[in-house]
Amino acid sequence: MPAHSPKSRNREPKGGGRLEFLVAGRPPGLLQRGASPEPPSPRHRAVQQLEAAAAGTAGFRRDSGSGLYSCPQPEEDCMKLNPSLLGIALRSLLAIDLWLSKRLGVCATEDSAWGSARPIMKLIEVSGHGIPWIGGTLYCLCKSDSTAGHEVLLNLLLALILDLVLVGIVKSLVRRRRPSHNKMDMFATFSVDRYSFPSGHATRAALGGRFFLNHLVLAIPLRILIVLWVCIVGLSRVMLGRHNVTDVVCGFIMGYLQYSLVEYMWLSSSNLQTFLRLCGLK
Repeated sequence: MPAHSPKSRNREPKGGGRLEFLVAGRPPGLLQRGASPEPPSPRHRAVQQLEAAAAGTAGFRRDSGSGLYSCPQPEEDCMKLNPSLLGIALRSLLAIDLWLSKRLGVCATEDSAWGSARPIMKLIEVSGHGIPWIGGTLYCLCKSDSTAGHEVLLNLLLALILDLVLVGIVKSLVRRRRPSHNKMDMFATFSVDRYSFPSGHATRAALGGRFFLNHLVLAIPLRILIVLWVCIVGLSRVMLGRHNVTDVVCGFIMGYLQYSLVEYMWLSSSNLQTFLRLCGLK
């Protein structure tokens, strides 16, 4: 029997034994070419040009391999996605500061948890204000008749003026807003008092407390009262909603350092006589 009958020869596929399958909608010649795709139509090219123009306007880049568009991330976004350890620590500290200040602002308004104690807190606020301090120092300076008293009081006056200047400069530079729950009914405010950092009452309390403890001969109960007054003044700023906790803490540190500067620039009795002579007070 012959190896190939006429029927078997008719069943053999054309093309040397290869099977050829037809894809719906595509002629067989296109399958044999394989690597040469169908050229895009003019309408398709117009659509691609419009997409490329729109993507270029929006800042997108097209991937040559996949043909997809991707938006490049600016450097600022990359830095935000990869924050440093210091940035995370500062943001966490700020969040804790705001949360704790909100919780401690129990006298911020009359409707607060301790709203009935608000008048007492406002009285403590006045005791740490700059106007009573400067006015009282000037009055005592005029009434004093001893050289030692003039020396101490004049240096205290210069320390208070220095405190006002430095706190005003720092507030103008930092420009931190007061807490949102603060009620703007403060005693004798100025333009820089709309800012929160640092607390001027805290700097003045720390400066004055350290000044009195070092230059006045006081009994132990009075020294304890001065320390308590300094702490209560700082606490009242947070309870009234005037400042955040970090404003008061940094204010204490700043007032403590200001006293060291005053000690370094201290006017002695001889320098005091020259100063009074130049001012025409003596």
